[in-house]
Amino acid sequence: MAFISHPLIKPESIESREYQLSIAMRALDGNTMVILPTGLGKTAVALLVAASRIHNEGGRVLMLAPTKPLVEQHLRYFERYLLAKSPAGDDASASPFAMFTGEAPPDERTADWNRASVILATPQVIKNDIIAGRYTLSDVTLLVVDECHRAVGNYAYVFLAQRYMATADKPLILAMTASPGGAQEKVQEVCANLGIAHVETRTENDPDVRPYVFERELEYVTIDLPPDLKAAIQTINALIEDRLGVLASLHFSVPKREKLSMRELSAINAQIQQRIANRDSAAFSAASVYAELMKLKHAVVLAESQGSEVLKGYLAKLYAEGTGAGGSKASQRLVQDRSFRELFERSVEWPRELHPKPEVALGLVRQQLTDSPNSRIIIFATYRDTVQLLVDYLAKHGIESERFVGQATKDAEKGLSQKMQIAALTRFREGVFKVLVATSVGEEGLDVPSTDLVIFYEAVPSEIRSIQRKGRTGRSGAGRVVVLVTKGTSDEVFRHVSTAKEKMMHKSMRSLNRALSPPRKIPLAVEQASIEEFTPQGIKIVIDDRETSSKVVEVLSTMGAAIRLERLPQGDYAIGDRILVERKTAKDFADTLINRDLLGQLKAIADTVPRPILIVEGGDIFTQRDINPNAIRGVLSAITIDLGITLLFTKDEQDTAQMLYVIAKREEGERGERKLHPHKSHRSVREEQEYVVSAFPEIGLKNARLLLAHFGSVQGIVNASLEELMAVQGIGEKTAGRIYEVCRREYRK
Repeated sequence: MAFISHPLIKPESIESREYQLSIAMRALDGNTMVILPTGLGKTAVALLVAASRIHNEGGRVLMLAPTKPLVEQHLRYFERYLLAKSPAGDDASASPFAMFTGEAPPDERTADWNRASVILATPQVIKNDIIAGRYTLSDVTLLVVDECHRAVGNYAYVFLAQRYMATADKPLILAMTASPGGAQEKVQEVCANLGIAHVETRTENDPDVRPYVFERELEYVTIDLPPDLKAAIQTINALIEDRLGVLASLHFSVPKREKLSMRELSAINAQIQQRIANRDSAAFSAASVYAELMKLKHAVVLAESQGSEVLKGYLAKLYAEGTGAGGSKASQRLVQDRSFRELFERSVEWPRELHPKPEVALGLVRQQLTDSPNSRIIIFATYRDTVQLLVDYLAKHGIESERFVGQATKDAEKGLSQKMQIAALTRFREGVFKVLVATSVGEEGLDVPSTDLVIFYEAVPSEIRSIQRKGRTGRSGAGRVVVLVTKGTSDEVFRHVSTAKEKMMHKSMRSLNRALSPPRKIPLAVEQASIEEFTPQGIKIVIDDRETSSKVVEVLSTMGAAIRLERLPQGDYAIGDRILVERKTAKDFADTLINRDLLGQLKAIADTVPRPILIVEGGDIFTQRDINPNAIRGVLSAITIDLGITLLFTKDEQDTAQMLYVIAKREEGERGERKLHPHKSHRSVREEQEYVVSAFPEIGLKNARLLLAHFGSVQGIVNASLEELMAVQGIGEKTAGRIYEVCRREYRK
């Protein structure tokens, strides 16, 4: 076997493969997307390119991956094979590698960045650090983007690639994926977002790849739907027919029930939203009926592909929503329907799982472990309820398995933290248990080379997910993929859709290079020339760290704002010590008004600072929910008049960022010294007293009134001892100390 020979790669460690060398050489010429089937060594290509860039250009390598298990996997690989050195040079003990996943405090990450020459990270933590100005990407000579098909919309990859191309001294991007998607338009969007100039793609049938591909058997197992589930589906379909009839009576164009696909549902929703925008009152009722349709359609999919136990749980959830306080109108109407109630009551009587799929999956697992006791098996299922059902079912029959799901806690079921995910993969790899039951979180990048059998509990319509699932086997030996398909259901539809999309993807990838536009150097202040002409960069804004997923923060950073991220107790953006901004989309404004205490939330902000601002972004607040327009007008009046909050409307996130930038610049007093206490006519003595006291640090109007009520005058507050100030309800030790200190400290110019 021939090995790669390179000064920065461990000798006789990486097998020399012609296609990997060819791809790596091409990737060194310009920003490149690499499309390689799972198991054919995308990470090895990244290692080759990284070694060459560090050897020839110096600087740092930054490799991004969407999850912590993937980042940790890449770290192990690079530590094992790359002979990198720390830029610190003089400290031989310093590791040249660092892993960033957001768990370490910011100061520690900054120190690690300065120490390491190879950083492996999740994108959000790097984005937050760049926005907060903790370090820059200027000396990064290679940016590796793993699972690059995610680089669409507002995902952090998009911002980081654009910032990198704008600020790096010697930029080069290597993007990697096993499956970019079948729609060439989406792939072109990914390429545009990452500045890709060239695409290198290989399939398992290419001559230079074929010698390294192991046999992978693909098998479809067809399963009949049992009579009780057929009857349940008939009941649900009758409910769907009824809802389609209601929409038709409201003059919406609807398909026949048999043709009701997700595309058709989206078309119905588009009609509804258009009529809502035209202030058509019937459209609000139609929106609720549409919500019923979505719930019922989901129930059909569960019955067909997942089984009776998962369907039973879903029906029980809908019943609880419809009978409990605060349930949606859609759930309430469903529960009032006699057919739905009868179906729910029937489901409660089901003594066990009716669908044959768990039994079929058990048989496949048993046979594999009998034939090869050291096998590793992965079962993929779309829903967490099914994952837990399979784990319990296998355990009942003496087969140990573990679930592998995402971090989020849904309903009563807890997710797995990233640390727990890594531990589960380690136990699986080491053979502590032989069967892993995973949701989609297990589809990307699982490094389990000896997986011999992959079972799809259901077919999936996405070509990306299908390719990633299949890629979990046949990586270091022959493998087998079995797809369970329920006859005459959505399983069959999804099987054919996925196959067609895969073929389309491979065909379009061959012609993609011709369709690519040359990458362009992205300027830092995109579309901000008009602002920059009169508002120089450097304004300071404190942003709540939960806002970082918003495009607003990205645009502010691109404009050059000095941003500090922290958890704000009130509001989303703090500008100076007087201004606190709450940002809401038009939909969020309407939802908060109905479902939460909007005025209470805004009152807390108004009590905190002298200049509270509410920004309502995008859309028409009068058409978001079925609310009487006069009720909305009353709320707007209360916000501006009763609470004294400035109300601003912006068209989108870009517009919001520009508005915040100008507000912050004005607050910093570019046009002359800002008056700390601007004149207000017709202010009463009481208001003047409140105004003076509210200007004390961390006081605000609410606490000013508490202090004045307790001491009776401004003089009483100024003369009060520290103990007397702390005795006021709502004034803590820290706030009392600030007041006491300000009143007694000598003024110095």
